[in-house]
Parts: sequence; structure tokens; C-alpha cells
Amino acid sequence: MPRPTEQRIVLLLKVLIWMVGLGPVAWLIYGWFQGNLGVNPIEKVILVQGRWTLVFLLAAMAVTPIRRLTGWNRVVQLRRLVGLFAFFHASLHFLAYAGLDQFFEWPYIVEDVIERPYITAGFTAFVLLLPLAVTSTRGWIRRLGKRWQRLHRLAYVAAALGVLHFFWKVKADTFWPLVSALLLAGLFGIRVWHRVRQARQPRRGTSPPVAA
Repeated sequence: MPRPTEQRIVLLLKVLIWMVGLGPVAWLIYGWFQGNLGVNPIEKVILVQGRWTLVFLLAAMAVTPIRRLTGWNRVVQLRRLVGLFAFFHASLHFLAYAGLDQFFEWPYIVEDVIERPYITAGFTAFVLLLPLAVTSTRGWIRRLGKRWQRLHRLAYVAAALGVLHFFWKVKADTFWPLVSALLLAGLFGIRVWHRVRQARQPRRGTSPPVAA
């Protein structure tokens, strides 16, 4: 049975995630109507939503490494909420580009996706997040079984494409794209380290080799 203290911590963290997840949207809406988003408010909306997509995507991918490094298993209960906020911000990011910037002129949007590499990378990352969001429920986890874990490894591909999209977009100011790339590399490195460590451990039911 989980301890009441742990339950309260998880509940508090979920409330904090909701606040952080909806905060940027509230700030953008307020700034839009107050005229505080600079000379190009549409560009500001697109950029802010893209950044928060990466923040939540990397945070969702960090849940398992945190569990493995700290031994606190209940942190896994936060992963679905964090991942859905990543998809939420990715959807707003795409809708801001398609609606506010391109006015839903789909021929121009398709042309952008085909001809502009940074948009190709970003759109591909968004498409990869779609099946991850759809299959995030417990029902899909039961239906897919082990295939669910393999499917959700696409999060690493989506994150890598998102970082590339961010890097190509900003061009000169590459500080935050590089920070994102380092965090992604660190998360992937922890995953590889865990796999190597598991491979080196003796299997259950077998004894380690006896020294001569």
C-alpha cells in the first residue's frame, strides 16, 4: 500500500504540473490582448509554445531515469500527465503556425513542410507524438503489452527532431537548442548505461562463474 505522504506528494506534483502546463498559455493570451508580445506577436506565440513542447517532452522522458536513479517508483504516475502536456503544447505550436501564421492555407503549409527542412523536422516530430498521445491510456497499455514500450521509444526520435527543428529555427541564438540537445543526450546516455548494466548482471536462476 502506498503511504499517505507519498500520495500527497504525487498529488502536489500533479497540481504543480497543471499550473506549469497552463501557465504559458495564460501568459500568452494575456500578453496578446495587452499587446505585450513584441513587434511580432505571432512569432512569439509559436516560439514559446515550441519551447514548452520540448520542456515537457524532455521532462516526460526523464521520469524513468529519475525512478531508476532515486528508487522512487511512484514518480511514474506523473509521466502520462507530463507527456500529454508535451502533446498539448505541440498541438498549440502547430495550430499557431498553421492558423495564425498561414491562415490554414494548406497548399502553402504542405509546400513549407516539403521545402523548408526545419519545418519538415518539426512536423515529423509532431506526427510521431500523435500515436504516443493516443496510446497513453491504460487500455492501450494493456492491449499493446510489450509493444507499447517499443512504440513509446519514438519519443526519443520526436525529441531529437524537435531539438533539430529548434536549432535550425533560431539560427544565431543557439544556447537553448544546445541545452536541449545536451539534456536529450544525457537522458539517452542514462538509458544506454542502464541497458549495459542489465546485460552484465547474471540472469535469475544462474550462478556467477566461479573463479578458478
